[in-house]
Amino acid sequence: MQLANNNYRLLQPRPYPARLSLVIPMYNEGLVVPFLTSGLEQFMTELRGEAEVVLVNDGSTDSTLKQIVEWAQQNPRVKVVNLSRNFGHQIASTAGLDYATGDAVVLLDSDMQDPLRVIHQMIERYCEGYDVVYGLRKARRGETWFKRFTAWLFYRLMRRLVHKDLPVDAGDFRLLSRPCLDALQQMRETHRFLRGMVAWVGFPQTGVQYERLPRVAGSSKYTLLKMMKLAWTAATSFSIFPLKVSTVLGVIVTLLGLEEAVRAVLSKIFGWYVVPGWSSLTVLISIIGGATLMSIGVLGEYVGKLYEQTKNRPLYLVSQTVNVGSVKEADGNRRVETFGKP
Repeated sequence: MQLANNNYRLLQPRPYPARLSLVIPMYNEGLVVPFLTSGLEQFMTELRGEAEVVLVNDGSTDSTLKQIVEWAQQNPRVKVVNLSRNFGHQIASTAGLDYATGDAVVLLDSDMQDPLRVIHQMIERYCEGYDVVYGLRKARRGETWFKRFTAWLFYRLMRRLVHKDLPVDAGDFRLLSRPCLDALQQMRETHRFLRGMVAWVGFPQTGVQYERLPRVAGSSKYTLLKMMKLAWTAATSFSIFPLKVSTVLGVIVTLLGLEEAVRAVLSKIFGWYVVPGWSSLTVLISIIGGATLMSIGVLGEYVGKLYEQTKNRPLYLVSQTVNVGSVKEADGNRRVETFGKP
């Protein structure tokens, strides 16, 4: 028995997972499906226990759904959860985690950039007693310097704004134990940042390093705009730092106003020349107005999130499933239709 990295709990060795769930959200990945199919079929033969693949179709408009349904009809270990529309990557990932039944669950992308062989290392750390094992990207092949720089900046900003224990250079590729996943599923907020949520729940966590590969086909669906949107969601969902920035901005504007007031008094006393109309007044009004609007906008973001959360709508809706055995409800989302045999 050894102490976990975060010192919150002693590590207790556990057996190899009797069932491993692989959760994969998918959006317009029709070109990737053949590579994903062959890769996962080979990988599942290497496991010592049972395995299941939970594929979540997040409102794809190409042939993704057709291909994964055909695969599931040929392989009962493959489950398909078809969402009623596009809900976004974080919600689709949540849906997959809700439908996973394994003792250990691995969340990964469909583009094959995260090598499946790394999961064997994750399982080793899981057997040591860790409840969360995340992949640490030590290299990112096939990406431009701008993509690498923005990713580097994103992770460090998130560590500052979201959670001090948030690992840098670690995406959603990670293994979760069943106890950790059960704790994570208690968090049903509408605006989700899974990496921060996993860091928040605690439990012994560690990482394994690997080199991220180029995409096997197609193009990335995570544009710079989507990354910025995710960063803003993470910042406003996990931190009040933007509100603190508004306060600091207000203090700075106040100090500028006081400085101008002192300068006006000194100009009157010493007879300094003052430009008629005093253009600095316009500048000050613009600064104050801009700072006020920015502060109201940030506050509005928080109020808007509270408004959406209080609606208590389900996180997602499922229209169809394949190879899902029990008629359970995940977060109140009743399955509407099932392809083939359940």
